[in-house]
Order: sequence, then C-alpha cells, then structure tokens
Amino acid sequence: MEPAVSPPRLETERLVLEPVSLEIARAVAGGDLSALAVAEGWPHEDTLDAMSIVTQPDAGAVWLIARGGRVIGDCGTSGSPDPSGAVEIGYGLATTARGHGYATEAVRAVCEWLFAQPEVTRITAVDVLAGNRASRRVLERLGFYVIGETDHHVSYALTRRAT
Repeated sequence: MEPAVSPPRLETERLVLEPVSLEIARAVAGGDLSALAVAEGWPHEDTLDAMSIVTQPDAGAVWLIARGGRVIGDCGTSGSPDPSGAVEIGYGLATTARGHGYATEAVRAVCEWLFAQPEVTRITAVDVLAGNRASRRVLERLGFYVIGETDHHVSYALTRRAT
C-alpha cells in the first residue's frame, strides 16, 4: 500500500530531503542499503521506526535527509493529522552528522511544509528523552514549547501562527 501522504522533495541551504518510497522503506527495514549512498552511522537507532511508518495504511510523510549526496538521517510524521489538525514529527541523524545544525534545518523545512497543508494546525514531538539536550534544543530553537514532562520524557508542540 502506498503512503496516504505524498510529500515533495524539500531542499534547504545545505540539505535535500527526499521522500521515502515504499520500496526504499522496505529495503532499509530489511537491511538492504544498496540503493542508497549513506554516511557512516546511518541508519541510526530509530530508523527502523521511521521506515515502518511508511508501510502503514495511514502512512505519514517521511524523508531521508541527505547532505552531499549521502543519507545522514531521516525525519517525518508518524501519520496523518488528527481531527484537531495535530500531527506528530520525529527525526534523527547519524552520530557523525550531529552538532552541525542539520536537524534544525531539516525540521524547519518539514514544519514549513506541514504548515502549508491546510489541515495541519499543530505539530507535536512527543516523548523526547529528557536527557537528549541536543534534540530538545532543536525544537526550542524552532519555537516549540513544552506541553508535558515526566522524569524521562518531554513533549513539545508548535502551533500554526495566525496569518
């Protein structure tokens, strides 16, 4: 089954976000990276979760993050927006690509695309590990605010600005 959302290719100053096809998702989930040029450290620990999203009936929009023609990470939504217009995002980079602002750049592009969709009014990032300061800084830099917190996790949201 093809994803419900057909996201476009997104380009930023330094990155290309390429939509993940069902074929690529299945290959990566099966450990076959032969169709991709990948950076050291990708796939990362959460990549299989991202690839499994693409294979779901209510698939979200998932992209591979590439720099210089090599996949350095992945990002996307965990499904379609709920009836209130909220959609959850997730992202991750290869260890070697962290600390260069790539996550902020990629998540900004995804958020801009999501907010261009009329049904999306709120973007959430839930269950971010409380100790993952780098990931939390990405969200805070982009204007996300805390909506929930436990000893181990923090959840964030970003609401579409009125135009």
